[in-house]
Amino acid sequence: MSTRPRLIRSIPFWGLVVVSLATIAGGWYITTDKLGSMTTTLTDGSATGVDVYVGQSIAQLGSILIGAGVIGVLLALGVAALSTLRPHPAVEVVEPIDWTSESETVAEEPQAPKATDATPAEAAEPVDAEAEASVAAR
Repeated sequence: MSTRPRLIRSIPFWGLVVVSLATIAGGWYITTDKLGSMTTTLTDGSATGVDVYVGQSIAQLGSILIGAGVIGVLLALGVAALSTLRPHPAVEVVEPIDWTSESETVAEEPQAPKATDATPAEAAEPVDAEAEASVAAR
């Protein structure tokens, strides 16, 4: 089973967000710049046909860029909302310790393996010679 990284670590997601915001900012700049220059030239009477007619098309391009950026941001929000519906791996639940309980469970001590195939002489534990000498001296 493949695991996907969290959305906060997803490079394509953050790329979509950054590009969408940059598109909105670029469209906003183009629109306000062209509309500002058109307003200035029209009010002082120095407007030419290029300023008026081409300026309208460029301002429309800026508004299209703003719309595309808004759609990208909405798409990123939709992806973020859908990522919460993705199943997450099961987490092992650990029971809380009941400190009011008086019964204690003691772990059993591990027992030495029983030698079934060995003779009693082979199964005996080796004896330390110094320990045996100190016991005999007492």
